Order: sequence, then C-alpha cells, then structure tokens
Amino acid sequence: MKHSILTCLVLLFSSFAIAQRVSEKEIPNSVKSKFLISHPGQAHVKWEKEKENYEASFTSGKTKHSTLLDPNGNILETEEEISVKQLPANALAYIQKTYKNKKIKEAARITDAHGTVTFEAQVTSIDLIFDKQGTYIKSIAD
Repeated sequence: MKHSILTCLVLLFSSFAIAQRVSEKEIPNSVKSKFLISHPGQAHVKWEKEKENYEASFTSGKTKHSTLLDPNGNILETEEEISVKQLPANALAYIQKTYKNKKIKEAARITDAHGTVTFEAQVTSIDLIFDKQGTYIKSIAD
C-alpha cells in the first residue's frame, strides 16, 4: 500500500516537470558557453527548458546523451543511453517481476553533479529509477 501511494505521489508531482523545446537563441549565453566547454564540438544540440533549468540533448558517435544545466550553466546531471543489458542485474529482475511481459524501451546511466550514478529504464510510459546496485528508487511519468 505504501509503495502504491508513493508511486502515485511521484507520478503526480513529476507531471509538473514537463519539458518545453526552446530555440538556441533563448538559451542564456552562460548556459551555452559552459555546455560547450564541457562538450566541445557538439554542433547539433536540441535544447529544452525544464522548469528553470535547461537540457541539452545530443548524439556522440551512435550514443544519445543529455546534460541538465541550471540557469548559471552549472551541470546538474548527465545522462547517457546504454543497452538494456548494461542495467544492474537487480534492476532487470525487479522489472521482470513487476512489469511482466513488458519490454524495456530505453535505458540510461545518469550521473548527478556529486558523481552519484543511477540508472533509468523506460517501461511503458514510466521511467523507473534504480541506484548503482539496481535497487528501485522511484517511478517518473514520461
């Protein structure tokens, strides 16, 4: 019961964090310059605004990446697409048990500003977040 209530609350509050596409002209220079310093040579960047923060999405090689920056250009987190097989074993077991017969659409490794690594698995229209060991943390409506 607690798990269901927590999941509902997370889904409710996460629905307010809807990203909006913005043109590069709308991105503050401090955000763009700090992004380019940390990711030199990225020419095809798609920008979104998430509340007061900015997300830059780009592809390096064949791998999708995104970087979330605050209005001052500080990196809050980075996300790198990974194969489903790279998710922690405990996360895969949780998904198989909880979401029987559902396919994992996408997987990612997320590193926050403090270096903490989490994993994300998109199942149906929900992003499931796991810690480094694969322990379930929360769900976020996609």
